Amino acid sequence: MTGLRARPDGGLSGQFVVSAAAALLAVIAVVVTASPHGLIRADVAFAFGAFIALGELARITLPGGRDAAPIATAGALAYALLTQFEQQSMRHGALQVVAVVAVAMLVGVTPHVVAGRAPSADTLARRLLAVGFAVGVFRATGLGDLVRDSKGFVEALVMVAIVAATLAVDAIIAAAVRAGTDGAPFAAVLRNEARAQVGIGSAIGATGALIALAASIMGIWALPVFVIPLLLTQFSFRRYAAIRATSLQTIRSLSRVTELGGYTESGHSRRVSELSVAVGRELGMSDAELLDLEYAALMHDIGQLSLTEPIPGGATVVAAPAEQRRIAGLGADVIRQTGVLDGVATIVERQAEPYRRAHQGDDLAVPLASRIIKAVNAYDDLVGESGSVERQRDALERLRLGMAYEYDPRVVDSMAKAIERSARLTA
Repeated sequence: MTGLRARPDGGLSGQFVVSAAAALLAVIAVVVTASPHGLIRADVAFAFGAFIALGELARITLPGGRDAAPIATAGALAYALLTQFEQQSMRHGALQVVAVVAVAMLVGVTPHVVAGRAPSADTLARRLLAVGFAVGVFRATGLGDLVRDSKGFVEALVMVAIVAATLAVDAIIAAAVRAGTDGAPFAAVLRNEARAQVGIGSAIGATGALIALAASIMGIWALPVFVIPLLLTQFSFRRYAAIRATSLQTIRSLSRVTELGGYTESGHSRRVSELSVAVGRELGMSDAELLDLEYAALMHDIGQLSLTEPIPGGATVVAAPAEQRRIAGLGADVIRQTGVLDGVATIVERQAEPYRRAHQGDDLAVPLASRIIKAVNAYDDLVGESGSVERQRDALERLRLGMAYEYDPRVVDSMAKAIERSARLTA
């Protein structure tokens, strides 16, 4: 497992706390369930455990680098919400659900560990804690008995409420872990995680509730009925994700053309891309917006290939405003030739524009991503590969002097925070 580390201040990271809490819960649940007469309806537990293990084996990577197992999560929620199986009452406890899910996750993830593709421990831990929360609330509050004794609207309403609360808890835990890892503000990361949960999270939760409802009548056949369409959907998404990953790798390779041609310094596009994404996270941009920002930042200098004489060091910050706009426009024209990155082309095209005009308010036509790239590019032009703190401060001060019109104050302030956090994390 990877991803566990201590904070720079010597305290425990969110990843460690979440992983330790999940491990403790899993051990207690397994010990209690393994005791004599501890396992209720072993056949049902085995069926759902196999379903969850299969889902773990078929895990995927979601946009934003999120490692996920939608099938396993849906199966775990279904087992947590299960009150009847083939019209027979299910009385298994919360700890049994946690034990079955924990063992199934371990079985399903083992082939990935052997192949060297182990997911981070906190990813597995977070989902186990979320399932533990769902089944704990469902069983401990008596809602499970209410669902068992009711039908129709009340049953569906209770399950929807449990799923919604579970998704909220999962988003909070994920935001806490990612904020600690990326060094981004918790509120901004939480907004991003909430957006992600609205999409695939709600679909997973709804599927889990439907499996639980269907199993009360269909029994074991509810699992294959739902797993087949889920597998087909996941296969399609995996292909889509692979195409996106290939596109990003291609763009990263293309971004080095200006470096190999001597138009920009080595590593410039990579540094601008990494810092731009960090600033975007600081400002609460969504995963989709961050991806476009990363594409644009990697290709922001591609217009320099049209220059007869390279700018010394590739530092467009020293070029005349008209020349900066010309380079940005040429780069945007190149990107538009792809036919699929028009939004990225617009970001690159507007990167040379000031964020506001004299005696006017903010120019809303200049995208936030363009404002970020403008400021980060100027910063890297001034600092380069230098790790000098004094040089970094001088560059930030120069950008602050241009906050009246050229550089968006929010972007410059967020960039300063991102740089400071990065320095603390690498100290």
